[in-house]
Amino acid sequence: MPRPVQYNTNVKLVKMPEGHIGEGFFATSFSKVVGLARKNSLWPLPFATSCCGIEFMATMGSNYDLARFGSERMGFTPRQCDMLLVAGTIAKKMGPILRQVYLQMAEPRWVVAIGACACTGGIFDSYPVLQGIDQVIPVDVYVPGCPPRPEGILDGILKLQDLVGSESLRRRNGEQYKALMQSYGIQ
Repeated sequence: MPRPVQYNTNVKLVKMPEGHIGEGFFATSFSKVVGLARKNSLWPLPFATSCCGIEFMATMGSNYDLARFGSERMGFTPRQCDMLLVAGTIAKKMGPILRQVYLQMAEPRWVVAIGACACTGGIFDSYPVLQGIDQVIPVDVYVPGCPPRPEGILDGILKLQDLVGSESLRRRNGEQYKALMQSYGIQ
């Protein structure tokens, strides 16, 4: 007797953007379609320096599988990536290098600070350690923990996906965004 097929009910499908449905067509705004595409195809660039990098490696592994969220193409060149994942302690000497990597990334670009050290300097309240990467580049999502569990990293990336999916196409041309970039000395 053959076994009945059991379907995985935990799989979620991508929600369709708001629009008008008719017989044989679906109409929505261009920004919603672009947001949906960007949200589900973020290309990560890992910038891992210490123990948080090990947790990020676990996040990419088969148990947690970041690829199922559309981030399977791990890039190691900034020109082909749009999501910078900074994991670990950043020394002040590395600040200009991190900034250069950020500036070389494709626009639009997003940043996730992973772990207490990247967010606030962590336990290293000392002269050579940068007390948060937001001193040199803008950060979109902070993932706390020392080190954060892979579930926390996944949650941070899902929060970034929500931000990316709802971002207006015109946001980066707006005065508020330009003022933010100028506050970091980025033209």
